[in-house]
Amino acid sequence: MKSVIRLGAGAGFWGDALDPALELLENGQLDYLGFDFLAELTMVLLQRLRRKNPDAGYVPDVVTYMRALMAPARERGTKLVSNGGGVNPRAAGRAIADEAKRQGLRGLRVGVVAGDDVLPRLDALGVPLTNMETGDDNFAAIRDRVVVANAYIDSSGIIEALRGGADVIVTGRVSDSALFVGSIMHELGWRHDEAHADRIAAAITVGHIIECAAACTGGMSSRYAEMPAMGRVGFPLVEFRHDATAVITKLPATGGRVDQWTVKEHLVYEIGDPRRYIMPDGIADFTTLRLADDGDDRVLVTNMTGAPRPDTLKLIIGYEDGWIGEGMLFFSWPDALGRAAKARETLLERFERLGLRAEEMHFDLVGVNMLHGPAAAPSIGEPSEVGLRVAVRTRTFEEAEKVRRACSHLFIMGPGGTTGGVPLKPRPSIALWPTLIPRDLVQQTVSIVEVT
Repeated sequence: MKSVIRLGAGAGFWGDALDPALELLENGQLDYLGFDFLAELTMVLLQRLRRKNPDAGYVPDVVTYMRALMAPARERGTKLVSNGGGVNPRAAGRAIADEAKRQGLRGLRVGVVAGDDVLPRLDALGVPLTNMETGDDNFAAIRDRVVVANAYIDSSGIIEALRGGADVIVTGRVSDSALFVGSIMHELGWRHDEAHADRIAAAITVGHIIECAAACTGGMSSRYAEMPAMGRVGFPLVEFRHDATAVITKLPATGGRVDQWTVKEHLVYEIGDPRRYIMPDGIADFTTLRLADDGDDRVLVTNMTGAPRPDTLKLIIGYEDGWIGEGMLFFSWPDALGRAAKARETLLERFERLGLRAEEMHFDLVGVNMLHGPAAAPSIGEPSEVGLRVAVRTRTFEEAEKVRRACSHLFIMGPGGTTGGVPLKPRPSIALWPTLIPRDLVQQTVSIVEVT
């Protein structure tokens, strides 16, 4: 058993930077490097791609990343674990294996974890699918518009793939922290039972801290002005110890910073009850842990506790919810706000004239109230320029197209000083229906592809 497991975060989202991951792999002496590519709406986007092409549906970045990282990872003995399989992890596994074969990486083993996709058997689950956020239990009202249904699964499949000798693992919708929890549990021989609950909670806590990569090394920080060289930021590295304590750090001479504050800022990111951070691997209590400085860019995390994994899994169902028509118009000084107000008035008149049937309509003044809405502070002085954004949700493409056309009409109908505009193509609106289902309704599957 290793006394210290070295894990790195190689991506925090689809589209993240590759160079910090490569830097971390080359210089971090890592045992594992994890890549979190997915968000809730990402699954819907990927399902849309799979509908057009049955060999698509995974995050394209996962192949790009593995192309650059598989060979150096093999040289260093580093395992690569990602959730880039999206809604089609088997296709992602094949693409990665094909790339490994092109590079001559014979004998490399690609593990594929699936089973999170319950769309084909959604009607056979036999349990109520109550919306956990709204309490709405009328799932039948949206059933015919459902396009994707994926459960957040735990690290069991990752552990099985590692036991099977996988060098690269690609999964579907595992929880973000599972990318790191699985590696830790495999190395230390932990089981999903009450005896290991606090230890697994420690792995969940650490996974949560680093899952968004640079978000705990200075990214998104409220202390942004103090963060050096963020364009060369170092991604986080964890030294996880067998006693379930850990050090969060980064490579020397990289940008950004690791201190108690950067760790705390991400610790509270996207959580509800800090006493019960519920993940499919277990429940972490963020109120008991202790942080301490452990040298430059090093934070020691101790006293992490929690509870065993829940009996239910979160299931995210995505369904079609009409179309979005939107556009942007820009106005210059003098009287930029007055021009924008007149343009809004003119758009509403055009919508009425065109007979627009809208489900929802929203206007923003970019640079004035776009981020804070009615809570925005009053403007001081007259802005030199302002943008007007309109977004309308409709039931049909044809109605959304009226919004685009109306925005283009303002190129000449609009007030003097309308300096340009962006009438965007209508796009489908996808809504999410989160619910809980019994854990035993989801069975993970693991396959290993060996490159020959």
